[in-house]
Amino acid sequence: METTKLMVNRKRLLDTINVSSSIGALENGGLNRLALTEEDKKMRNIFVKWLQEEKLDVRVDDLGNIYGRRKGKFNDSPAVAIGSHLDTQPCGGRFDGILGVLTALEVIRTLNENNIETNYPIEIVNFTNEEGARFEPPMLGSGGVAGEFTTDFIYNTKDNENISFQEALKKFNTWETKSTD
Repeated sequence: METTKLMVNRKRLLDTINVSSSIGALENGGLNRLALTEEDKKMRNIFVKWLQEEKLDVRVDDLGNIYGRRKGKFNDSPAVAIGSHLDTQPCGGRFDGILGVLTALEVIRTLNENNIETNYPIEIVNFTNEEGARFEPPMLGSGGVAGEFTTDFIYNTKDNENISFQEALKKFNTWETKSTD
């Protein structure tokens, strides 16, 4: 069996991180991109655009989690999930969970540019409100997917301004996704 040595494009990854770091940027170099805010929406829209550029099938679930699916040889099999979150703490860093999502994108970009077909689908996921800085408890998006929290519980969680997760999501959930089929 022949193996191919793959290398991610470091410059491209750093450029992607720099774009992310410009959204919600703080004077000290940190980020403030709380879940379901205008800054989060702007970053998510850019992220969806990047997923579409890679010809991924993009979908958003009822909790606002974003998925970008790359097909494999066995598309009826479960996907390999990679990713994390794009939201931050009020004074978050540029890498935290963000690096999990952006390096996942770089993996897909590297596979695509090298025309490598994987056996199984790969799905990048960006979970909503993982940090829990706006809506408590943390990990609502992944907790909902894992069955740790009910949708009703998540939707009724409120921020410090008494805005429910559901209200914020409804106002926020205006990005466009399209299938690449």
